[in-house]
Amino acid sequence: MTPPTPGDIERIAGASGLGIADSDVATYHAAATGLLGSWDVVDALYDEVAAPRAPQRAWAEPVDDELGAWYVTTELPPTGDGPLAGKRVAIKDNVSVAGVPMMNGSATVRGFVPSRDATAVTRLLAAGATVVGKSACEDLCFSGASHTNKAGPIRNPWDLSRTAGGSSSGNGALLAAGRVDLALGGDQGGSVRIPAAFCGVVGHKPTFGLVPYTGAFPIEQTIDHLGPMAPTVADAAAMLSVLAGADGHDPRQPADLEGADYVAALEATRPLRIGVLTEGFGLATSDPAVDRVVRDAVQALTAAGHDAAEVSIPWHRHGAAIWDVISVEGATWQMVDGNAYGLNWKGLYDPELMEFYGRRWREDPSAFSETVKLVALGGRHGLEQTFGASYAKARNLEPALTAAYDAGLATYDVLVLPTLPITASEIPPPDAPVADVLGRALEMLANTAPFDVTGHPACSIPAGLSNGLPVGLMVVGRRFDDAGVLRAAHAFEQVLGTLTPPAYHKESLR
Repeated sequence: MTPPTPGDIERIAGASGLGIADSDVATYHAAATGLLGSWDVVDALYDEVAAPRAPQRAWAEPVDDELGAWYVTTELPPTGDGPLAGKRVAIKDNVSVAGVPMMNGSATVRGFVPSRDATAVTRLLAAGATVVGKSACEDLCFSGASHTNKAGPIRNPWDLSRTAGGSSSGNGALLAAGRVDLALGGDQGGSVRIPAAFCGVVGHKPTFGLVPYTGAFPIEQTIDHLGPMAPTVADAAAMLSVLAGADGHDPRQPADLEGADYVAALEATRPLRIGVLTEGFGLATSDPAVDRVVRDAVQALTAAGHDAAEVSIPWHRHGAAIWDVISVEGATWQMVDGNAYGLNWKGLYDPELMEFYGRRWREDPSAFSETVKLVALGGRHGLEQTFGASYAKARNLEPALTAAYDAGLATYDVLVLPTLPITASEIPPPDAPVADVLGRALEMLANTAPFDVTGHPACSIPAGLSNGLPVGLMVVGRRFDDAGVLRAAHAFEQVLGTLTPPAYHKESLR
């Protein structure tokens, strides 16, 4: 901590409108200088007692990466023998892997090397998995499409001109192309489920707090989730069995939280009662063909002996607006001005990342992607106008939104709706107007984002194809009944099967 000068005190006082008289500046300067000595004490204690030391781990720039799906590759062997033995796992590049670079898709993070593994990474390695790289993701994870990563777009193996979905974009592409067995993703507005739907794989957003977020780059503490992405529901269930449970460092988690054996819970013991969420269909942005594929999938499951009926939940149509306020004002306060982690909560921080990113983005705020700039503009205006009251109102509406879903789930085991209203759209060209860049990034969130607000578990599985592109079906269940959600998703998968993209060639990129 560099001590302030008298001029610093005058500048801060003037900018803050504190009304300090010139004759009192020296007094405040002396008092502040003495107070700030405690910062030096904390720095020294932290270095001695708590600062992590990064291990030496080999990594490499990706080669033959025609999908643009890797940030860096590595080969971290397992630390234990467990249910994921032999599985090759990609880690979304917003999650810390000690000694391996982290970019989080953004020029404002490029060059940072974490010193501590995220809890989820530690658990995967202990369960026998091999971490084979950091998968590319969107700029600070604020895009539902795959064109905002500062290293370049991530391409969909089904059609290389189209988005892989975001923000866990590299995960979706790598899984669909068979490059990895499992992937760890993050979800604040749909970022596990969106690439799963666009790429034709499985993506499970767990109940809020079930999987510790410790060591992942936050966006907004009340909507941050980590979750598994995989080729099949059984694979996702095996991964969730390893990831779930409290770690004692994440305030998002109940202290007594325990996981479960989600694989053992997959087999249905009775016919499922499925509520087809009416308001998830026929959105203003919906492709009718996507709605038909999902309804046909429900019909296929009822033909296999399960029960389904329409259930109307009008509050679902309000969910996206509530999420808009929470994610935009909350991310401005925490992810931007609060340097990712923010303040005022108990748990494990990453001070090295906060200082690196906080300094870097202030050196050049223009380095933010268009989507993050939109967040900063909208969030700052909202906070200046209502001083956080709009955020507070949105958070106080969560119980009503949650209760509306819970009322439907009191009758039905799960709710089902299209994960996304559309199939994968084309990647905007590098010179695309800002309106197109923003539009493609945010056009698909209406069905996924509400469940980040309420925290209900939600799993996207492939429902089939529309015009040769995957369509996602989303299964939503009661909070902490992730086993029930995965059981229903597995039942759908047994009837519908899985998807494999057609062959593609590097020449098609030219």
